[in-house]
Amino acid sequence: MQSHPHTHNRTKNIKVALFLNIAFTIIELIGGILTNSLAILSDALHDLGDSVVLGTSWFLEKKSNAPKDSKRTFGYARLSLFSALVSALVLVGGSLYILSQVIPRLINPEHVNAQGMIALAVVGIVFNGIGFFRLKKGASMNEKVISWHLLDDVLGWTVILIGSIIILFWDNHIIDPLMTIGFTVFTLWGVSKNIKETFNIFLQGVPAHINQEEMKKSLLTIEEVFDIHDVHIWSLEGETDIFTAHVVVSDEALNEPDELRKKIKYELKKYHIEHSTLEFESKIFCSGVECE
Repeated sequence: MQSHPHTHNRTKNIKVALFLNIAFTIIELIGGILTNSLAILSDALHDLGDSVVLGTSWFLEKKSNAPKDSKRTFGYARLSLFSALVSALVLVGGSLYILSQVIPRLINPEHVNAQGMIALAVVGIVFNGIGFFRLKKGASMNEKVISWHLLDDVLGWTVILIGSIIILFWDNHIIDPLMTIGFTVFTLWGVSKNIKETFNIFLQGVPAHINQEEMKKSLLTIEEVFDIHDVHIWSLEGETDIFTAHVVVSDEALNEPDELRKKIKYELKKYHIEHSTLEFESKIFCSGVECE
């Protein structure tokens, strides 16, 4: 199977996000120390992990574009999916660590430099916003998970900006750890959905964006098609979807199958199916697991 035509853009998008993330991680590490903000230091630790994840994702995306060979007949596209799983698990681990560190600050809030936090928040929104908009249109699970990393950071810095303004005018420093808890919980909620779909694709489940029953009904509207069984729908990495099925057809279609095959593949394209394997059968013959 050939690599998806968008794989080059996918790798380029991740590369841009990687270098933006590395640059800003350095900025916020310094800024977090100077402002004494746990929210910023926690996000710096978070972004340091993101940089490792993005670097891994970039490498695996490039490897996933390698052509198929005799041992990997579908190529290496699933490396992208593996990277998505690593990204999600790192994000969950980092979030849980941040939550463990914020409890002492809730009990004994410490003074923070609100003006410095405001400046860093503005820079953070810009840096992470650029990376997010580069990746949000991506179709692969890898891009979706990474975009959640960046959206998390955009929203986190927005919360920090608002919280810093409140601290500046009301001098209430417990807001810093409260902000940390808020966007960390939001991160866990968001990434949990991506982990669920990533596992679904690993287990070769039907991708979330495909309605199997609706697809079968659509195919059965084709005049020559009488029945469909042994249907399998799965995805390599959340972007390249695959369909296999046994199709019971008329005797006329068996004699001239190419025209019917074109009709079926045309319908399948409406459901984002890029690769399909069809086995035609007559009404008096049935093969496959569902016939046994």
